[in-house]
Amino acid sequence: MTNASDVIEHYGRDDLTGRLRAALDAAGLGDRLLTPEELAPLDHFHSRGLAATQELAAALAPLPNAEVLDLGSGIGGPARYLAATYGCYVTGIDLSPAFVAAANYLAERCGLAGKTTFQCADALALPFADASFDLVWTQHVAMNIADRPRLYAEAHRVLRPGGRFAIFDIVAGETGPLHFPVPWSRGPQTSFLLTPAAMREMLEAQGFRVVTWKDQTAEGTAFFAEWQKALAAPPAARPALNVTVVMGPEFPTMAANLARNFREGRVGLVEAILERV
Repeated sequence: MTNASDVIEHYGRDDLTGRLRAALDAAGLGDRLLTPEELAPLDHFHSRGLAATQELAAALAPLPNAEVLDLGSGIGGPARYLAATYGCYVTGIDLSPAFVAAANYLAERCGLAGKTTFQCADALALPFADASFDLVWTQHVAMNIADRPRLYAEAHRVLRPGGRFAIFDIVAGETGPLHFPVPWSRGPQTSFLLTPAAMREMLEAQGFRVVTWKDQTAEGTAFFAEWQKALAAPPAARPALNVTVVMGPEFPTMAANLARNFREGRVGLVEAILERV
């Protein structure tokens, strides 16, 4: 079973909101209203960044005013994108109090506090009634969760009949164990990858029907090769808004290891839309 405190520790407990304020000031953004696109270099810290969020959202095609649950919402970039672009109402949950505080702060900075809300909660024991949401969304969260059937069962439970589940996740490759640390874990004790076939089987066993299933491993491999080059630049040469503000100075090493894992076939990448039946 995943130890939640280990996951929280990995993603940090310090004053993240204070670091974000400082980074926004350094970027010349001051106190003015921000757009989700301006924050994208900072708050879409999953494979392929904002482009992956845009593609997953297009595949999901949310309707205006849809009620969306973002499982493992981080500092809220995808949730704010869905709210601003599609007019959704998005509830984000995350284990990390620092991430939740930062997500709510950035929602206010974007004028989206009325369309997004973030709270601390466990994706394996969601504090919501059955059939509460039209859509469930998750990007790069399941890799930290050992009890994958329970995660998928909870997503199924809180969806309304016919509701859809959007997934963008790292999956296990075919060539052996990972090189650590990686962005989601410093070691195997909090990393739980499944093969694409095992992941799909578990989702179907929990009552989901596959609508679309796309292998994006090639795109992920190319992305991390380029991203590794950008993160290799000296800190002073990086833009003020970048993922290391959130993930800390170890992130370039983590990204380099993930680039190697992609290159060596140790990981893959899947985008999927499923329907609750």
